[in-house]
Amino acid sequence: MTGATRPGGASRPPRGRRRVVWGVMSTREKVVRYVLLVVVLFITIGPFLWQLSTSLKGAGEDIYTANPSFIPTEPTIENYLKVAAAIPVWRYIGNSLLVAAIDVFGNIVFATLAGFALARLQWRYRKVVLGLFLATLVLPGEATIISQFVTVKDLGLADNLVGVALPGMIAALNVLLMFNAFRQIPEEIDQAAVMDGANAMQRLRYIALPAVQGTIAVIAIFSFIGAWDDFLWPLIVLQSPQNLTLTVGLQYLQGTFATDQRMIAAGTMIAFIPIAVIFAVLQRFFFKGVEEGGVKG
Repeated sequence: MTGATRPGGASRPPRGRRRVVWGVMSTREKVVRYVLLVVVLFITIGPFLWQLSTSLKGAGEDIYTANPSFIPTEPTIENYLKVAAAIPVWRYIGNSLLVAAIDVFGNIVFATLAGFALARLQWRYRKVVLGLFLATLVLPGEATIISQFVTVKDLGLADNLVGVALPGMIAALNVLLMFNAFRQIPEEIDQAAVMDGANAMQRLRYIALPAVQGTIAVIAIFSFIGAWDDFLWPLIVLQSPQNLTLTVGLQYLQGTFATDQRMIAAGTMIAFIPIAVIFAVLQRFFFKGVEEGGVKG
């Protein structure tokens, strides 16, 4: 005897379900995404391209018209030559490079040591020190700039490029970046090295450093850009014209040639070139460092 079945229950076709495939975008979603990318690209790159165009325009080309031309009719490097003649631009570039080199070196060395100590070594008050580093991130730089100047002045480093570089030789953010990068290294590797008799410096040199090269590149780029673009701190510390950094020295173009926006644009491009070169050289390591900080493994 067969059991009773619900009428139509056995022959009812299954309901159709909408299958969701993750990672596959519709044509409409792709169009929206690319439109947003173009808008962001225009907002980001547009001012730079406009400054580049202005810097290449000659004196006979009107840049104040209601509808200025984006592409120079007769491109020229005359504005760059005028900038070099108006201010000692090469000396200012050298001063900025020296400050940036000191800051990059200091951040790589000190942030690496501090990050390794916080992430891989066991000692008392480690979490307290980590909390202090986190707390400094919420303080604006202007809140400590007076105390920094008093300290630099007491050390006899006022109006000195070393005094400009000193406060930026280690940044709390860079320490936390290295701390996070060192935390990604599996504990088993560290324990095996300890069992083999490796001390802390050997573990840092042979195990930790090869695994965080990308993060070191990120720190180098951030430190260079921060030191190169800094304006307020060098303006406070430096007084002698021969010691000025490039960002401070370029203000003489604004004061002396306030109506010639071509020269100001040329000065902006001169200040931008080293940053572009550094990023172009280290971009492969930069994106590797971003992956190190965002992927645990």
